[in-house]
Amino acid sequence: MTVRRPSAPAAEREPEPEPGAVADAPERPRPVAPAKADFGRRPHSLIQSFNYAIEGVIHVLRRERNMRVHFLLATVVLVLAFAYDVTKIELMALLVAISFVLIAEMINTAVEEMIDLTTKVHDPRAKIAKDVAAGAVLISSVVAATIGYLVFVDRIRSPTYHLINRVRASAPSLTIIALALTVIVVIAVKAMSGRGTPLSGGLPSGHAALAFGGWMAITIVAADFQHRVLISTLTFFMAVLVAQTRVESGIHSTGEVAFGGLLGALVTLILFQAFT
Repeated sequence: MTVRRPSAPAAEREPEPEPGAVADAPERPRPVAPAKADFGRRPHSLIQSFNYAIEGVIHVLRRERNMRVHFLLATVVLVLAFAYDVTKIELMALLVAISFVLIAEMINTAVEEMIDLTTKVHDPRAKIAKDVAAGAVLISSVVAATIGYLVFVDRIRSPTYHLINRVRASAPSLTIIALALTVIVVIAVKAMSGRGTPLSGGLPSGHAALAFGGWMAITIVAADFQHRVLISTLTFFMAVLVAQTRVESGIHSTGEVAFGGLLGALVTLILFQAFT
């Protein structure tokens, strides 16, 4: 006697395939699409890009003694170029030589950082890479020294005694040099202090340094004008307004602004006094 199992209710039964129909294949897992790259991020602002670039320069200045020496020599060479009235071709040669040395030193530092990051043990190939990068700095320094010698050798042998009168007649050029030197000094001080970003915050305030450096330069240049007191007073109040905006916006403290203003005024005054 055969026992039959009770059949499932009609609602629970699977539908039987119709005659001639092909049975469905088992469902396969669908491949997961790769995540799309996020192209919607906002790019860095122009000021932030400049911040990153200047932070790279500050890092090399803070870490590499040779870079600090190169910066000092570059400043001396530019001051001498103005003092001895070099031609435009000679000035371009000096600028190319200076930038060549600074760029080579920065590339050398970048190579050393990458090798130290990727190599944990002594590797002769890593040593060769570092030596080659250091050799590039050496070659650029020798070439720059040769160019400087060729430009200044004749002028140093026969100094120009009318330098003071010529500098007094070229006050606008000296003002530009003073402001550029102020920027270099501000970057150097920020590299030593390690506070803030190159274009925002930190010690000293670069905006205040340039503002008060400009006030000092205008005061000296306008010394022979009839309304020199009015001109100096107006530029002083404009410099104070620049410093006030840095404090009120919370970017700098009062001490940082005061130090920056004093630094810019002193650098400009010393440079004018040295040449006039």
